[in-house]
Amino acid sequence: MKKTHFTLLFIFSIFTQLFSQQVLISPMKNQANIDFLNSETSKMSLYMMQDATKIPIGNIQTQIKKETEKTYIITTVNMKQSTNKWIDTTVVATQTLKPIYHSSFNQQRAMVLKFGEHITGYYLDKSTNVKTEVSEKITTSFFDSNFYPQLIRLLPLKNEYSGTISIFDFNPKSKIGVITATIKNTQETTIDVHGIEKQVWKVETTDDISNNTTVSTYYIEKSTRKILKQEIDFGSRKMLMELEE
Repeated sequence: MKKTHFTLLFIFSIFTQLFSQQVLISPMKNQANIDFLNSETSKMSLYMMQDATKIPIGNIQTQIKKETEKTYIITTVNMKQSTNKWIDTTVVATQTLKPIYHSSFNQQRAMVLKFGEHITGYYLDKSTNVKTEVSEKITTSFFDSNFYPQLIRLLPLKNEYSGTISIFDFNPKSKIGVITATIKNTQETTIDVHGIEKQVWKVETTDDISNNTTVSTYYIEKSTRKILKQEIDFGSRKMLMELEE
């Protein structure tokens, strides 16, 4: 009887482990609904939070151009205390969302990545004037780390939805290679947007870029899948982004 009991517990344990393991979300195991991704231009106001006070520090404009073969995402960051813009360009394959190209230009760095059988390009640290040539051979499937915030709103979100996303990031000061972003929890809720109550998915995420110490919370409108608000908590500090009218 004891042997039978032990065997049943062992089988139950294996069964639970198998079904609790989450599929790693990647272009090869893609859960995204690309119908939610459309050509559009949006602008979000950027704030630092001091207790309950919002301190304006800039804005972020995102332009998405969806074509049959490729989709282009151009993000421009304008900071109040700087005349220099931060411009990121990401190109992905429209059907699979597989990365094709990524560039980032700002005061601190200049970076260009081209994705194929090998990842090639360069990373220039403007503070030290050190240029790092990029040549990486990756055998696993992944998304561009700059694209995954867009990817989240395309996923089959529901209450308690969670998952792990395979992403590639290149930063000589931090991470290089395939790492992960994690959707920790998803809940349906409502928020006030310019005096109108909106039904949203509240999605909490972390990633290996920050060693999972920074929590980004997205508020994604259920009907349109637009990101209406994003909160970023890092240590004792908090940043807020809100969609402009």
